[in-house]
Amino acid sequence: MTLRTFPMFVALLFCMPLFAIPQDTATDGEEAEMDPAQLDSLVRAYTDSINARYTFTTGKVDLADGVASLNIPEGFMFLDASQSREVIVDLWENPPGAAEGVLGMIIPAGTTVTDHPYAFVVEYDAMGYVSDEDADDIDYEEMMTEMKKDDVEENRQRKEAGYGALDLVGWAAPPFYDKERKVLHWAKELHAEEADGNTLNYNVRVLGRKGVLILNAVAGMEALEEVKQNIPAVLSMASFNAGHTYEEFDSNVDEVAAWTVGGLVAGKVLAKAGILALLLKNIKLVFIALAAAGAGLMRFFKGRKKEGEPPATQA
Repeated sequence: MTLRTFPMFVALLFCMPLFAIPQDTATDGEEAEMDPAQLDSLVRAYTDSINARYTFTTGKVDLADGVASLNIPEGFMFLDASQSREVIVDLWENPPGAAEGVLGMIIPAGTTVTDHPYAFVVEYDAMGYVSDEDADDIDYEEMMTEMKKDDVEENRQRKEAGYGALDLVGWAAPPFYDKERKVLHWAKELHAEEADGNTLNYNVRVLGRKGVLILNAVAGMEALEEVKQNIPAVLSMASFNAGHTYEEFDSNVDEVAAWTVGGLVAGKVLAKAGILALLLKNIKLVFIALAAAGAGLMRFFKGRKKEGEPPATQA
């Protein structure tokens, strides 16, 4: 069984006892109601069964074969590459290509993969040295117009691959480049097909000597301010190791990237509106619906049984 089918399997597994709950207490035409405490217990069991699959770490984390590192402090947790890719593809329902190159994920301490306000997805792109000479000359509104045009083709490809559309709504926060720290950040607002709310992609790029460290916060739009508040803390975790910093660029030996700062903004996006985002928002409705289905089955078979019984004899 793949993890992609695991959530619904677990939901069905935990709800199977409900199908055997006696329905004698419900009158004809009356739906049997699930006890709230029992419902809460099922929800906890369901989410616990998923969260138990994942193991987080803290402290120093080496990235990209020693090019950079993270120092995960108290208040945050790190999920390694393989587990993060599983979350992105199987739980968030992004195409597999969206998880290529992912090195890990940072989430707030005390949260889980099924219940967190945001997650910073970590990557490194060895594209070469990115020149920042054009940073002050970019028309980001014009760039947004062009990205929305490209969005049409990207959604066509998503649908051909069996995934829902992911529409670019606009800037949640316009691009800003910190020349002193060599850090670029911006935020996109996205809408995933069939999702109730919009998704936030808050992007951070730290420029290095031979590539770019990518920190992409994925969350609901309601978490925008919380993500902004934690950007300094996340940036303080990430650093290029000696020999790989932006200042150590050597034009005689190092390759220059084909992209400039402006080109970094038009990168891939991630949706967090897959199985978990949908089920966890409406999870009680899922369990109630399954319980109601079980009650209906019980009434059906009970009725069939009565139809097959011989009439009672008069004394």
